[in-house]
Amino acid sequence: MVKSFKLISATLISLCIGCSNEVSYGAQDQTYLTPFAKNSLWNSKPLNPVFSDFVIPTSDYFPSIHNGQYSTGCFYATTSDQPMKIKGTKGQKGVFDADAETFHEELILPHWPADLIPASGGDGHADIFDVATGIIHSFWQLKKVDGEWRATHYGWMPMKGSGWADAAHYHQGARATGVPACAGIIRKHEISDGEPLYHHALAISLTHNSLSANPPYIFPATISDRFVDKNKGPISEGSLIMLPADFDINVFKTPEIKKIAKTLQVHGAYVVDENYGTPYVIYVERGGSLDIHKGLWNNAAAEELQLLRKQLRKVTSVSGYLDAEGNNFQPNANVNVLSMRGPWYLESGQALGKYDSYNQSIVFSGSGRKTVQSNESGRSMHTVLWAKPQKGERYKLSVTATGGAQLNLKVLDGATRKLVYETGNVPDGQSVTFEWPVDSFVPKLVLTSGVDNQSSISATLLKDQ
Repeated sequence: MVKSFKLISATLISLCIGCSNEVSYGAQDQTYLTPFAKNSLWNSKPLNPVFSDFVIPTSDYFPSIHNGQYSTGCFYATTSDQPMKIKGTKGQKGVFDADAETFHEELILPHWPADLIPASGGDGHADIFDVATGIIHSFWQLKKVDGEWRATHYGWMPMKGSGWADAAHYHQGARATGVPACAGIIRKHEISDGEPLYHHALAISLTHNSLSANPPYIFPATISDRFVDKNKGPISEGSLIMLPADFDINVFKTPEIKKIAKTLQVHGAYVVDENYGTPYVIYVERGGSLDIHKGLWNNAAAEELQLLRKQLRKVTSVSGYLDAEGNNFQPNANVNVLSMRGPWYLESGQALGKYDSYNQSIVFSGSGRKTVQSNESGRSMHTVLWAKPQKGERYKLSVTATGGAQLNLKVLDGATRKLVYETGNVPDGQSVTFEWPVDSFVPKLVLTSGVDNQSSISATLLKDQ
């Protein structure tokens, strides 16, 4: 257990390309209002979708457009906001860091919004958009207890990235699919903007009679809910759900539903989570004014949500996408599969190098002698279903290092643990291309530090295309 995991602004600022150190909330920073890259699937339009004929079935409750206790707030942090310490939920070892796959007795974030209020439901979602560092901090089961902030789960994601995790950094938020809770939700500033639709894909959850157990998730999702054995349907988490373009949305008389329907025709919605007993839930930022029931129960609006349910379809294929600027592209599923997370074991030297999640690297302190450390736990490659290396595929290992550090990737047979391939020590700026030797394997990383000064090392492992 790590006793302290301090997130220092000076360290994190290197991840924020083009961000200012001083950002005013009054300036309505565009990355906060519209996060992720222009070719993020959240910000793109699918072309020529082909649909499944599966109809989302009814369940215990009516479908929902939800901005209440099980949604989330998207909170804006600036350099004027003070640091905050977050401890683990009582009875737990600490805050679980999803990327490092370990517990921290406490986290210290550099900027904590004074107006932060987590969702009151059991998920306790809250996302912090720290525009100074370019990072979204995402919490699950965040709550203030006896004057202290406590959380069960923590993940982080770049504000200007793809909006989805990669195979190495596979859990970058508090949703079951590894994304922040604010990804894809209807934001407060969009609700009454006068536009006919929301200019991004929506976040949707389904219940067990729609969700699939095999596979439980597909690209772009990198993980799913744990209780997949309850699933009885054909829709995997990460799937794109749309309303066919030829459906006449003028049948919807509730303006809020009509705007959502138009969005579902153009951008669709990605399945980010499971829910209990609701055919579908589309999420709205907490505190937003979108209320189809107007504080009571609107039976006509509820029936329109059921009509929408009958028309929604899973997308089985598309010909491509248009990004936010109208450019054609194909999403990149060739993502890094290699992580520097631990656990690490000291083979020689004085002290282990430490994992820096924000730079996805190991950092060694200068000690006057080399440190050699290894990891054959298997956790340096999380088993993402659609990204696992297969025998015969060609891969390229590329190393970035400082201070003379080097990396050796060894591939062990999964059954015998015998060595079947190794790259040898690879220094900064060098790469090795090789054919993946076996289907069943255990990766073993061996890192060697520099000698006198601080050194660091990170690496990517990508299909050679």
